[in-house]
Amino acid sequence: MTYCVGLLLKEGLVMLSDSRTNAGVDYISTYSKLTVWEDPGDRVIALMTAGNLSLSQNVVTMLNEGMPNGDGEPVTMATVPSMTEAARLVGRAIREVRRIEGDALRQSGVEFEVSFILGGQINGRSLRLFLFYSAGNYIEAGPDSPYFQIGELKYGKPILDRVVTFDTPLSEGVKCAMISMDSTIRSNISVGPPLDLVVYRRDAKQIETRRTIAADDPYFHMISEGWSAGLREAFQKIPNPQWD
Repeated sequence: MTYCVGLLLKEGLVMLSDSRTNAGVDYISTYSKLTVWEDPGDRVIALMTAGNLSLSQNVVTMLNEGMPNGDGEPVTMATVPSMTEAARLVGRAIREVRRIEGDALRQSGVEFEVSFILGGQINGRSLRLFLFYSAGNYIEAGPDSPYFQIGELKYGKPILDRVVTFDTPLSEGVKCAMISMDSTIRSNISVGPPLDLVVYRRDAKQIETRRTIAADDPYFHMISEGWSAGLREAFQKIPNPQWD
């Protein structure tokens, strides 16, 4: 299991993922689920993955190596002219991996389960954020729906619903994403650090912050403890029921 959240805000983009791939009593492994393509001055594109790790790795490999366009030339994330074309490329890669691997997976009783969040901006184009499903189809975030989640959704969703709007400042977006992640980590052992964070300011054409956050990161620890204390305080302030 995993948890990834992406925020599309007026000031920019926040993308945060965990890195846990297996979790059990005696076995925990990690693998980064965030891939970034950055060419300062031209493009910043970030992709987060959830679901079957081998399938998502195959998709990312295709995006790096390229898929032929109408002229037979390979198109990669480094060469797509717009985020719309980047989204179409991700969808094509998902469908191609399904075509190659789908039958063998079904024969083994394994479902084709992957999901992705793609965000970024290419020079001269708009900042965009997309959510992809296992079929390769996708939807786009906007001012009325400024965030996407993949993986273990339910524990981190309440804070996003209550706090995040398109006008949320970028720094508050980072804080909210980290609280959402902490809420998920506390409730599900299959999600855990280290966390991968990318913060991009709209029209900057280069990443503002890229950080790997360990379990003992001072700010993340403060977020975790402060949010727990704040919830307990708010709970105590709410009057007990006084029904007759």
